[in-house]
Amino acid sequence: MNQAILSGCLAALVLALTGCQTISYYGQAIHGQCQMVSRQRPIEALLNDPATPEPLKSRLRLVLEIRQFAEKELQLPANGHYLNYADLGRPYAVWNVYAAPEFSLEAKTWWYPFVGSLEYRGYFSEARARRYATKLKAEGLDVHVGGVSAYSTLGWFRDPVLNTFIDDSNGDLAELLFHELAHQKLFVAGDTDFNEAFATAVAEEGLRRWMRLRSDSSATADYEAGARRMKQFVELVSAASAKLETLYTSTSSLTDELKPAQIDFLRREKLRITDELRADYQRLRAEWGGRGDYDRWFEQGLNNAQLNTVDTYYSLVPAFRRLLQKHSGELAGFYEEVRALSKLEEKERHHRLVSGEETIPGRPSTAAR
Repeated sequence: MNQAILSGCLAALVLALTGCQTISYYGQAIHGQCQMVSRQRPIEALLNDPATPEPLKSRLRLVLEIRQFAEKELQLPANGHYLNYADLGRPYAVWNVYAAPEFSLEAKTWWYPFVGSLEYRGYFSEARARRYATKLKAEGLDVHVGGVSAYSTLGWFRDPVLNTFIDDSNGDLAELLFHELAHQKLFVAGDTDFNEAFATAVAEEGLRRWMRLRSDSSATADYEAGARRMKQFVELVSAASAKLETLYTSTSSLTDELKPAQIDFLRREKLRITDELRADYQRLRAEWGGRGDYDRWFEQGLNNAQLNTVDTYYSLVPAFRRLLQKHSGELAGFYEEVRALSKLEEKERHHRLVSGEETIPGRPSTAAR
């Protein structure tokens, strides 16, 4: 799609909405997506161009291999995705803004056409993201800004390979592409936690299979060690979130009517819990022999919005892993049951996923056949 057509389509969408802030937000989205489209070059052309640096050619060849594996072995709809490359000239594709009340882990959501409510607001400019974050902070919200190396347009455009992730390790690159292509496979409007956990679980399984195929024992060992560290990190953050949830719900009212003494108490306890989280991470880091996998995450001001980013991606992942295991790793049956879950109301969907209740009546799992 050329830039003029793209601008026309998105401008029509903007005009259907109201409010200066909304128009400004979608204006930057139009510009950012147009920039991405205009900077794309076909990977095949780059591979045939003598001027393309050999290291880049090597990475692009790997992308094509990963893409083919995703289609054939993981049944993911690659379609025309990741057949072009774009250098955006910046370290991240977008910067997401997350927010939550000061004394609640209930994530703030934003509504978008076609995809419903999401628990973040994305900007193609870091400066714009941080300006918006400052505005939300002034409203009394906990705010977190995080750079994102890739995102899925859910089939509205053909997603390109970007400079923001092309130099990731082989395993990280494969996992990222599997994750984004999983969004093409299934996406439930308005259910961020379900969507991200599904894509994360698919990417994990895909990476295991891809590494087995490559028979790279060293890379497999590194991945498994990293996965164990991530599990420990997630458990650490989840435990802190649970403590905060207990703290917040123990207060009878979480409104502006809180008395000053209650507010002071909540702030002191919140700081104590986040300080404990930092200390627990340092102990965990020592167990890892000084590895600082999550140092940058902890360098930021820990708050409800930041803790929510971990919960969004990982809280439902164990349930998806169990569902895949229930189907003995057979992806067709797994995808069929996930699709059936996606048709339920959110509360029922999450309940059935976590509880393991049968979603397709009369259909035994693969393991039982």
